[in-house]
Amino acid sequence: MSKITAEHLSRSAYVYIRQSTADQLQHNHESRRRQYALAERARGLGWTDVVVIDDDLGVSGSGVARPGFERLLAAICRGTVGAVMSVEASRLARNGRDWHTLLDFCALVGCLILDEDGVYDPRSPNDRLLLGMKGTLSEMELSMLRQRSLEAIKLKAARGDFHTMVAIGFVRGPGDRIETDPDRRIREAIGLVFQKFAELHSARQVLLWLRQESIALPSASHGPGGRVVVWKPPIYNTVLRILENPVYAGAYAFGRTCSRVRVQEGRKEVVRGIRRAPEDWQVLLIGHHEGYITWETYEHNQQVIADNANMKGEMARGSLGRGEALLVGLLRCGHCGRKLHVAYGGIGARVSRYHCRGAFINHGVARCISFGALRVDQSVAAEVLRVLQPLGLEASLQAIDRCADEEDAKRRHLQLALEQARFEASRARRQYDTVDPENRLVAAELERRWNACLGVVAGIEQELAAVASKPVSALSDSDRARLLDLGTDIERAWNHPAASPETRKRLLRTVLKEIVVSVGENELDLKVHWQGGDHTSLRVPKNRIGKHRWTTDADTGELLGALARLMPDKSIAAVLNRLGRHTGRGYTWTEGNVRSFRTGHHIPVYREGERTERGECTLEEAAMELGVSRMTVLRIIRRGILPAEQLCKAAPWVIRRGDLGLDVVKMAVRAGPGLPPTTDEKQINIAFQ
Repeated sequence: MSKITAEHLSRSAYVYIRQSTADQLQHNHESRRRQYALAERARGLGWTDVVVIDDDLGVSGSGVARPGFERLLAAICRGTVGAVMSVEASRLARNGRDWHTLLDFCALVGCLILDEDGVYDPRSPNDRLLLGMKGTLSEMELSMLRQRSLEAIKLKAARGDFHTMVAIGFVRGPGDRIETDPDRRIREAIGLVFQKFAELHSARQVLLWLRQESIALPSASHGPGGRVVVWKPPIYNTVLRILENPVYAGAYAFGRTCSRVRVQEGRKEVVRGIRRAPEDWQVLLIGHHEGYITWETYEHNQQVIADNANMKGEMARGSLGRGEALLVGLLRCGHCGRKLHVAYGGIGARVSRYHCRGAFINHGVARCISFGALRVDQSVAAEVLRVLQPLGLEASLQAIDRCADEEDAKRRHLQLALEQARFEASRARRQYDTVDPENRLVAAELERRWNACLGVVAGIEQELAAVASKPVSALSDSDRARLLDLGTDIERAWNHPAASPETRKRLLRTVLKEIVVSVGENELDLKVHWQGGDHTSLRVPKNRIGKHRWTTDADTGELLGALARLMPDKSIAAVLNRLGRHTGRGYTWTEGNVRSFRTGHHIPVYREGERTERGECTLEEAAMELGVSRMTVLRIIRRGILPAEQLCKAAPWVIRRGDLGLDVVKMAVRAGPGLPPTTDEKQINIAFQ
């Protein structure tokens, strides 16, 4: 003990306490007691000021950040530490860097290092050599322990027997094997998640449906009493973990995640939980145990989840979206290979266009291709309906079965929940009956638990009664016949008003894998890749400039152009409306519509006196010039005596002024009313007195 001098005793003695993991902190109490006992030993050696540093309890000493160790080094550098005490070198450090840093600082300020074996002065060559060996052995010990444990884990995992914890829906069976949970309520709740995902193809939609129907999901809670199943309202991560865990497909997987080491602020930082691709998993045993779904269904579900992900690169389809464009996520540019995006515009954002913007975003160059979505959507939908027509009847039968299953899903869940709640209430009652009534402290608590269980039972019974009181929406015979009829005519089902864009897009994604689009001079070339591996080529004509779905029909356009040479815009609108003609969007004509059409088609406006310059006159003008009534001129025209033209019904008659001087026209005018209005021989004149 001659190494301890008065100078050392005049400073403080620091006792460093550390346990590597939280599990050691919870269970290895004797090691912690040994370390705290060093404070009494320091006082026995003569130190009056003893500082205990236990900030690093539950922190590894293999190079990660340790606030307590940093605090110790700072105190040593200030020269206020006379001795550093620890049960062994492994408590101070598990790596050479921290250990030798501590030795250098202690040697610099004349600080001693003490453990249960002795007192060491880092300035002494012999003590420095011994301390260096202890640090090396501590580091080697950690490496050997880690290597042995990892190899043992790998061997056990290769057999499929290594289980840190069992996923909800499974329990440990004989021989440490996992089996499906015997609780029927848990099994049906897990199965319901996979059933709804197969129907909705979206984890978020499954969550919203469960929330809407107030269906809880089981979760495992580990406490002093072991594993306890707790029923909670679902959250998104719970649903996603169930869908992504291969254990529910009957497979044992080990090494799905890994750790990466990086240097952060001069220290090692371990990033855990980094996911690996399935092909990089260390162990994958398919068919290891009974599952809730097949492995093929699991792989399909993972592909659907990956396709629904946004911002995951050009290979992911992305979510369905809320727009009316049907091929979102399915189209790929045939020129640069990038995924096409959709843009909405127009009134109410109902006009959609597909475009390739990858090169524009990445390189600032012009976009590759851009085209309207309407014709492409219609062409692809028609091709899909043609292929699916034979399968329509089978789909109708499945829809009928699904309607029946949805009605029973919530009712079955509530019945199972009620059965379990009654069991819990019965057990609480038995516990209450067995307690001594005189022991009011225990009896009061057991009575409270019993009343709580009875309250849960009453709540579930009320909810079940509310569900039972609702009219059963079973399909009637007419509804079944209508569904089967739609199955034989899948095109009518596709165009049915109740069919939402989301339903159509989900159907297209089910049968289509990808569509590669190349833009030619006059048409779009579509290479349709089906899910089964087949390919189909489609050619869709491009819209010519000025031609779109809202274009006014050609006949109406020609008629409007001809009427523009006879009357002003307001009169043209009145004539077109009397004829029942409409604009390209289905609206009636107004003066503004006529003016806009003329401007777009470069049709000049009617000028006052234009007909006079051409030597033409109307029916009224001809009657005034001939000195007869308008009906007299009309009868002469209908008999073919006076040449005249009328573009359409309700349009003005066009008469050449030169034809008014014809002899036959003058004779017809002089004949007056004695002239029969028609050539019918049976018609006679009525003489008036």
